[in-house]
Amino acid sequence: MLNKRSFLCYLADMAAEKTALRLEDQWRDILSVHARTMCAIDRELHPHGLGASDFEVLDILASSTPAGSSSDEQCRVQEIADRVHLSQSALSRLIGRLEKEGLVERSVCQEDRRGVWVALTEKGRDLHTEVRPLQRAVLARMLTDG
Repeated sequence: MLNKRSFLCYLADMAAEKTALRLEDQWRDILSVHARTMCAIDRELHPHGLGASDFEVLDILASSTPAGSSSDEQCRVQEIADRVHLSQSALSRLIGRLEKEGLVERSVCQEDRRGVWVALTEKGRDLHTEVRPLQRAVLARMLTDG
């Protein structure tokens, strides 16, 4: 037979377990929404030669360097890395592909030779402007209730 203290401990353990299960379910729901949304963005942008991660880098650069700004306005690779969910090497390869396609240009930071700057080219800005509404429509469709 359980005494009152044992029973209260049992109830507390059950409540903690239920909370942990709810947290796990919420976490898995977040991962599922993220995966489905990334796949939907990939499908939508594929005809334009971009994937979701490519778009994220272009979008970060576009928000860092407003249209019509001088080409001096650039973003450090480390600043991009802090905002995207890619390893440094994956981001470097992605930026390399974007550069090869003429969408971005890289330059070495003059103050700190270890730093690398990235800027949108006109072609990159034009493509970003073209596909941004497509990406935002996917976000609206996937992330709104009802």
